[in-house]
Amino acid sequence: MVKVNFKKLNENAKVPTYGSPYSAGADLYALTNGETITFQPNETKIIHTGIAMEIPEGYAGLIYARSGIANKRGLAPSNKVGVVDSDYRGEIMVSLHNHSDKVQEISDFERIAQMVITPFLKVDYTEVEELTDTERGEGGFGSTGKK
Repeated sequence: MVKVNFKKLNENAKVPTYGSPYSAGADLYALTNGETITFQPNETKIIHTGIAMEIPEGYAGLIYARSGIANKRGLAPSNKVGVVDSDYRGEIMVSLHNHSDKVQEISDFERIAQMVITPFLKVDYTEVEELTDTERGEGGFGSTGKK
C-alpha cells in the first residue's frame, strides 16, 4: 500500500474513502460550505473538496467520474479524466459538467468523483526517421474490426 499524505484546508472537509475493499478509486467529497450548487443543463462548475495531497513522485492522481451520478444524473468531470501531478500542493477540485437536460444539484459531502493513484512511466521522446513495422501498421479507429 502506498502512503499519500493529505491536508484538510477546511476543518469540514471529508477524507477520501473507498466504497469497498476492492475499489480502485477513492471517493472525493464536495465541500460547499452548506450551500447547494445548482447546475443548469450543459453547465460546468468547479467543486471544492477542501483537501490537498502530497502524491508521491512517480505517481499521479487520476480523477474519474463516479458511475452513479454520471449515469443517473449526468454529472461527470468536464475534462473526462483529471490529472493531479505529484508536485501539485493546492486544493483538489473537480470540474463537474452537467451532461443532462435537467437541472442538477450538488450539496455538502456528496461524493462527486473518484481518484485513482497510479504509477506512470516518464519517457524520453526520441525522434527517428522510421518506426518499426507491425501487423496493424497505420490502421486507426476501427481497423481491428467489431468482433
